[in-house]
Amino acid sequence: MKNKKYELTKNYRQINGIKCFQIRALRNFANVQKGELGGWIESENNLSWEGDAWVSGDAWVFGDARVFGDARVFGYACVSDDAWVFDDAQVFGDTWISGNAQVFGRARVSINAQISGDSSIFGNVIIQ
Repeated sequence: MKNKKYELTKNYRQINGIKCFQIRALRNFANVQKGELGGWIESENNLSWEGDAWVSGDAWVFGDARVFGDARVFGYACVSDDAWVFDDAQVFGDTWISGNAQVFGRARVSINAQISGDSSIFGNVIIQ
């Protein structure tokens, strides 16, 4: 893909026995600068090349989880299993999104929240 916005670095950590790689921005977009180190993803399938979606800080995305659109996952947040975070949603703090959960729209999920199963969080909702 000629317009890649990030690459997987050689830096890695393991969570629950799964190897996740730190990402690095390859170009400027939104408030991310070229060369900036991001969070941790298992594979390129976890974070879209399109839009301004980004994973940063000590956040993790793994399994079949996806972050796309203009969504942000940061802090110590974790998105796993088949969960999706998209549109302008933000997931941050010590939050865990898992199962088939979806967070989208302008939803903000933070602090120690845990969203799992077949849950959908959307609109202008804030969960702390």
